[in-house]
Order: sequence, then C-alpha cells, then structure tokens
Amino acid sequence: MGYTRARGVDMQTAKKLLPVSLFYNANVAFALASLKGVNIPMYIAIKRLTPLAVLIAGFSSGKGKPTTQVTLSVLLIAAGVIIAALGDFSFDLWGYGMALTSVFFQTMYLVLVERSGAEDGLSSIEIMFYNSFLSLPFLIFLIIATGEFPNSLALLFAKSNSLSFLVILVISLVMGIVLNFTMFLCTIVNSALTTTIVGVLKGVGSTTLGFVVLGGVEVHALNVTGLVINTTGGVWYSYAKYQQKMSKPPRQVSDVEAHHK
Repeated sequence: MGYTRARGVDMQTAKKLLPVSLFYNANVAFALASLKGVNIPMYIAIKRLTPLAVLIAGFSSGKGKPTTQVTLSVLLIAAGVIIAALGDFSFDLWGYGMALTSVFFQTMYLVLVERSGAEDGLSSIEIMFYNSFLSLPFLIFLIIATGEFPNSLALLFAKSNSLSFLVILVISLVMGIVLNFTMFLCTIVNSALTTTIVGVLKGVGSTTLGFVVLGGVEVHALNVTGLVINTTGGVWYSYAKYQQKMSKPPRQVSDVEAHHK
C-alpha cells in the first residue's frame, strides 16, 4: 500500500536476526515466570536495572564512554531499585532470579536490535517482521510443551460468542503490535539505553497502578523512597540527553538526502 518500505524475506537476514528472536522470547518467558514470586511493582522496579545492564554492555562492546551525567543518572536508577528491594518483605529468591535473568535477555536483544539498525540498515518494520516470523516456532513449541494449547483453544471457542472478550482480544493484539513497533523504532532511532530509560519513565504509572489497583502489596517507606529515586534518575537521564542533543551543531543535509525525504 506504500505506507512502509521493506525488503523481501532474506534467509541471510533471518539468520542474523535469529539471536534477537531467541533473546526476545527468553526475556518474555523469564519475565512471566518471575511474576509467580514477585509482585507487579517490584517486578517493574527490577526491570529498571536494564539501563545499567545496557550501559555496561555498550561500554564493553566498544561503543564508547557515556557522559558523566548519563552514567550518574543510570547509577541513580539502579540505586533506587536496590533501595526499593530492601523494603520488599515478600522477597522471593526464585522470582528475583527469574526477573534478573529477564533483565539480561532484554539487554541482549535491545543491543542486537540497535546494532541491526545501525550496521545492517534494517527498519523497525523489518526487524519486527523477522522477530515475529522467527518467534512462531518457539512459541508453538512452548504452548504445546506446557500443555496450554488445548486449554487455550477451548477457552477461545468458549468465549468466541462474547463481544467484550473479542474486543479486548483485538485491542490487546493491536497494543502489542504498537508496543513492539515503537520499541524497535526508538531503539534504532535513538539507542538501546534510551529505550530502557523510556521504559523506566513508563513504569512510574505502572508501579503506582500496581500498588493501588492490584493490592496485596505491603507498602514500606523504602519502597516509596526507592521508586522516587528511580524515577528521578530517569528524568535526569532525559534531561542529560536533551542537553547533549542541544549542544550538538545542526547536521547539514545533502541534496541527495533531501531529495529522498
């Protein structure tokens, strides 16, 4: 229809993006497993360690040393997570272990997405397509191995006459597509680190709703203090990146680039 530009399916590209799909699905699997032992607010707080992991991964891969403000803001985010965890009296070692493993896998696939966009010139649409295509075998195997397929199919048929269920299902699917597209786009246009920081700021609302709506969570002063510090670090990072962008001279666009736009 001309709204997007994407190249045809290429097996060589699929092989390059296979690790992205593996890490992506591993992140989802471990994240869901962690929710059995970790409450929603603390899960979101633990996932906020991802910026620190991305920062370390980028520095280790020779990407370059980030500015002092960026480094300090990310460290502040991590400090907030640790303080919030100290106030979690429902501490579950298994749940925390699963969540931290999920952080590792999320870091890996975001770094690979950033590299794929920079080195291979792939768009967010192309990366999302290959990721979805390569994820199908893993997801099919997973739902069959766990025995969820018959139950899910039976539930789908049972609820197929419910208009509200179908509307919620369609909205969930659309929101999932939009989430993945914007996440890949942000990673390619900005960086893997910026994407995780945006996730930190988004998590402010999720954490608050988790405490208020879901209930069953014992709120401690350390929880609140840690989450406030965490959020402050995210705002500081955004300000540091804004300053960094404003200090750069405007990029001259060539006639060829202007024509393509």
